[in-house]
Amino acid sequence: MKHFGGQVLFLDRSDINTDEIIPAKYLNENSREALKPNLLEDLKLPGFDLKKDIEGKGAILTRANFGCGSSREHAPWALEANGINIVIGESFARIFRQNMYNCGMIAAELPKSVIDEIFREFGTVGASLSLDMEKGILSFVNGGKGKNIPFMLQGFEKALVEAGGWVEFAAARY
Repeated sequence: MKHFGGQVLFLDRSDINTDEIIPAKYLNENSREALKPNLLEDLKLPGFDLKKDIEGKGAILTRANFGCGSSREHAPWALEANGINIVIGESFARIFRQNMYNCGMIAAELPKSVIDEIFREFGTVGASLSLDMEKGILSFVNGGKGKNIPFMLQGFEKALVEAGGWVEFAAARY
């Protein structure tokens, strides 16, 4: 199973689309690693610095409708190539969300009020996240401050994540 957590990249905007996650000009790449340097290169967000802000991050906290736009598995691949296996937001585009689970990654939906609270309390440099899959708890920490938030995967999504993605899930069962 993949590692879920690490330093958090805070993207305080809704409707971040798949062209912003990985521009279409890179869709001819077959290797996930080839996508790594191009993650979020077209994202326009005040204060966001592509060269400084992605390095070393393991999670993203964002707003609503993350992954909207054209459907492409390359968007989760680019995140995974950068070590980001969990994205937490208010909501996700349906196909992007499913692509995350098909890749053995997590698209965690939390209520807007909880997302607002996390941005307010932890939305600074240095915040980190860990996920306890057994207990179903997302833990945010920054300095001496921490917060535990319940989050439980169930059913088919949990099976995909535990298997490492759709290919591994199918190989073990069919």
